[in-house]
Amino acid sequence: MATSKKLPSRPHLDHLRKQAKALLAALKEGDPAAIAAFVDHLPEAKRMSAAKVKAAGFRLADAQSVVARQTGFASWPGLSRHVQELRGLEGDWRFESLEIDGMTVPAVALGSSRILMDGDRFRTESPEATYEGTFSIDADESPAQITIEFISGPEAGNTCKGIYELAGDSLRLCLCVQGDTRPTAFATKPGSGHAYERLRRVSAARPENVTGGTPPPPEPAIEVPRGDASAFDVPVSESLRRLGGDWAPVALVMDGKAMPDTWLAMGSRTLNGNELKVVFGGQTMVHAKVRIDETVSPNAVDYYNLSGKSAGTVTYGIMEWDGDEVQFLMAPAGAPRPGSFAESKGTLSRWRKRA
Repeated sequence: MATSKKLPSRPHLDHLRKQAKALLAALKEGDPAAIAAFVDHLPEAKRMSAAKVKAAGFRLADAQSVVARQTGFASWPGLSRHVQELRGLEGDWRFESLEIDGMTVPAVALGSSRILMDGDRFRTESPEATYEGTFSIDADESPAQITIEFISGPEAGNTCKGIYELAGDSLRLCLCVQGDTRPTAFATKPGSGHAYERLRRVSAARPENVTGGTPPPPEPAIEVPRGDASAFDVPVSESLRRLGGDWAPVALVMDGKAMPDTWLAMGSRTLNGNELKVVFGGQTMVHAKVRIDETVSPNAVDYYNLSGKSAGTVTYGIMEWDGDEVQFLMAPAGAPRPGSFAESKGTLSRWRKRA
């Protein structure tokens, strides 16, 4: 698969043509690096001596082929198509619709969001967060493929695989937001972990300040308690039975920041036995075994995390019932159990069982 990883940032054909012309000129002057580039990347020059390469009369088309092969493409036309496709994605894109895991995101939640693309770099702006990074494409696949690397924002360090279809100022994207399986069709369904976006370009001008983001500084080392998985092989208590099934979020506050109501509809909490999954927008936020101490008030809750970066660690929290609703306050990774619901750090959530 051809990618843009070996290309310069924001690749442009004019720059690559100049690169090929400079390479050919250097070859004619007998530059050793240019001769080595032809020997390494042009099949016709593979077994030639340096003198024969210089005297072979290679032309601009041959130098372009060398440039293409240096960047991972089999030919200059393939490289040219790739760069032109990247430039075709450039501009300011607005959401026409968004579907995640078979659920349609309300239009009111999309009005202030946009995606800016410049070469192989992007910035996604929304009221909830800003995401920045780079992407690579393979337009020779059917459907065309896109791979996104998040550099900054909530998804920093993650990679997302997807497919896309560009038609003028219309763009369709289907992305895997949970797991590592690239979608094969422009559709989602419950449990797919896919997001389907339909976008409309409002400006083809090169957007400003799309840098691809700056990696966040390394987080200070936190001693996260490791857990004993067997300690969570517990009988199903009365609280676990009551928490079983599918629950809808009433409120979610992370470190003092509340999730907008329009996004709450995209969340669910499901407990089977004592295995818990909390999913928002197709992304699994929590996958854990649950243990509850009902002898203290508020009840103490322990999560033994089963997947993701926190797998094998234990998170501590508290819970309490309020009629038919239940709320949790889970401490940040490595932090002690909260003493009360008045504490501001951690994740506070409130849930109501679905009918």
